[in-house]
Amino acid sequence: MNVYLVSILGILVLGTLLELLAGLVELRSLDPKLPAEFVGVYDPERYARAQEYTRASIRLALVRRTVGLALTVAFVLAGGFNLVDALARGLGLPPVPTGLVFTGLVALLAAAVQLPFSIYATFGIEERFGLNTTTPLTFVLDTLKGMLLAVVLGGPLLAGVFLLFDTGGPSAWMVCWLAVSAFLLVIQFVAPVLLLPLFNRFTPLAEGELRTAISRYAAKERFAVGGIFTMDGSRRSTRANAFFTGFGRFRRIVFFDTLLERLTTAEIVAVLAHEIGHWRLGHVPVMTLLSVLQTGLLLFLLSRFLDNPGLFAAFGMEHLSVYGSVVFFGFLYTPIAALLAVAVNGLSRRHEYQADQFAVAGGAGAEHLVSGLKKLSAGNLANLTPHPINVLLSHSHPPVLARIRALRPGAREPAGAVP
Repeated sequence: MNVYLVSILGILVLGTLLELLAGLVELRSLDPKLPAEFVGVYDPERYARAQEYTRASIRLALVRRTVGLALTVAFVLAGGFNLVDALARGLGLPPVPTGLVFTGLVALLAAAVQLPFSIYATFGIEERFGLNTTTPLTFVLDTLKGMLLAVVLGGPLLAGVFLLFDTGGPSAWMVCWLAVSAFLLVIQFVAPVLLLPLFNRFTPLAEGELRTAISRYAAKERFAVGGIFTMDGSRRSTRANAFFTGFGRFRRIVFFDTLLERLTTAEIVAVLAHEIGHWRLGHVPVMTLLSVLQTGLLLFLLSRFLDNPGLFAAFGMEHLSVYGSVVFFGFLYTPIAALLAVAVNGLSRRHEYQADQFAVAGGAGAEHLVSGLKKLSAGNLANLTPHPINVLLSHSHPPVLARIRALRPGAREPAGAVP
């Protein structure tokens, strides 16, 4: 039997089993007893709803993964990729446009499989638990805009990758690496101005106590920003959040309108101080560099599998191609990506603790940050007791209770907790 086919099927099955195991242990770790830290923040009824929301979300994720596994395996074994390739080649286009048609059709099939689950997650689960405010029209428009951006931005990038690997020789992966990295960095600069407004409305924060407090704190930290904005996050969800985006004069501080409704001025400044901590401590360039290095590793390994006959035979392909190599190598790269994600998420969790400490050291006030974290967790129906296995595998942020303990002098982590 083809060793690549065995490896790919093994990767798919083992990955699904790992996710199923993680989901099951998460369900079993749910504690119906409200943590003492959240007494007065979570009322017992809302806490029970939060746990039921976690259960519903995990169950849907497990069904989604299982169905995805079954359909993917069936598609591979039935020669589905070869049928798509025959359709793309039948148009009589040059290699690069043919590759774009092939990858576009594969992406559309994958999106079609995931669409019913996304609809149910939004209008079933999120709606039932009071988190969804997205209308069907907004959902459709978001989907279409996402597809359009994928074509407008992803199409030329992918075409460049295909062309470079097809004509660039042994060093093509390095040229590709530089081009892709440059593209991603440019996107980070222009996204705040050109891309994000396609989905949300950004309004300059009105003059008043909050803007004055934010400007005063940013000036104290010598943190230059291009503007302070509110975003109409309430158009899609009741969840609250805040973030920075962009670089240099394009850098913006953005608050969801839902966050401004829930947190006090002191709490918002504490959340802002945490985000500034990421910049001042160098977390943003470190994570960007790691992303660039991972892209380089991906492209280097991909270059070793271009036009590999055994890999193409595993998918029942009649023709070798650069674009097929890109798609099929993704299956082999999955476990490497998962291991890298575990390491990067571990570093990210460490950064979160450091940013918390930066905020406190800068005078934001530990209790203001703690109360802000509590309100955000309660408002978002967050799971307060995630299992350590899940934290290790997929959490970029530490559990909120672990962050609160770390913000309190003399606090210790509970036995078995993952930092």
